[in-house]
Amino acid sequence: MKIYHNPRCSKSRQALAILQDSKVEFEVIEYLTNPPTEQELREIIAKLGIAARDLIRQKEEEFKQLGVKQDVLSHDSAITLMANEPKLMERPIVVTDEKAVIGRPPENVFDLL
Repeated sequence: MKIYHNPRCSKSRQALAILQDSKVEFEVIEYLTNPPTEQELREIIAKLGIAARDLIRQKEEEFKQLGVKQDVLSHDSAITLMANEPKLMERPIVVTDEKAVIGRPPENVFDLL
């Protein structure tokens, strides 16, 4: 199990606490300093079962400055954007071998435990 974590995000810290309390083994990936590759993003998105553009944080100032409309982003363009600008990824994301969830709300993590 892995958590793509941002220590400055309260929801991410709450999801991390759920994992720590559950006593499962997991890896913490601080995705702002160690961003996922495009291939890793493809795998995460497939496990989430969502469109790539739905993983983008539209309200981030960086996204607004790009002037890109989320609903017209192609799958590949959205993945490339997040790989280059990991701050635009929703957070936290918890991933197992078979499935993934976005920890918003943090209780979504219980679906993987």
